[in-house]
Amino acid sequence: MPFHVFNHPLMHHKISIIRNISCSTKMFREIVEELSGLMVYETSRDLLLNEIDVTTPIAKTIGYTLAQDIVIVPILRAGLGMVQGIQNLIPSVKIAHVGMYRDKDTLLPHVYYAKFPDNIEIAKTYILDPLLATGGSVLETINILKSKGVKDITVLSIIGVMDGINKILAEHPEVKIYLIQLDERLNEHSYIVPGLGDAGDRLFGTK
Repeated sequence: MPFHVFNHPLMHHKISIIRNISCSTKMFREIVEELSGLMVYETSRDLLLNEIDVTTPIAKTIGYTLAQDIVIVPILRAGLGMVQGIQNLIPSVKIAHVGMYRDKDTLLPHVYYAKFPDNIEIAKTYILDPLLATGGSVLETINILKSKGVKDITVLSIIGVMDGINKILAEHPEVKIYLIQLDERLNEHSYIVPGLGDAGDRLFGTK
C-alpha cells in the first residue's frame, strides 16, 4: 500500500514531546532525529542484500552488504533535521539537496537549489520533509527525481494530512508515503492542525 501510518509506542511518545509548544529547540531537533531513525528502520525491511565472505575471529562465514545505493533527499530547510537520524543507521547513504520556498500568495513551491549524486536513477531514494501539508514541495521534488530517471521513491514525513497525500498519489500512485501521524486538516494558512507549528523554525530556532 503506498500510504502507511505507523502505530508504534515510541513514535507516539516522542511525537507528543515535539508537539508541545514548550519543547526547546535542542529537544525538538533531537527528537526529530530519533523519529527519522525509527522511520527508516521500519521502512528499510525490503532493502536488497548481496552475500559477502566474512572472517570472524573464529571462522569464515557468510555476511551481507546493501545491494544498491540509498539516496536521501531532504527538502530544505526542515528536511535537514531528518538527515542525521538516517545517517546514524545507514552511514553509506548519499545525500541530495532540494531547496524550495513557498510563495506566500499562491502557496506554490519555487525551486532555488537542486543537487544530486551521480547514478541517482538506480538508487533507492527517500524524500525527507517533516510535515506533509499541501504536498506541493514533495510533489515538485518527485517530479524532479523522475525527470532524472529515478523510479524507486519513498516519502518520509513525521506528520501529514490527506490534502497532501491525495495530491501526491493522484499523480504518482506508485510512490510510497510513510507517516508517524495523520492529522486532521489544514487551516486557512495551510498549516497542519493540530500539527506542531513551523518545523524549520522550531528545528533551527529562527522564530
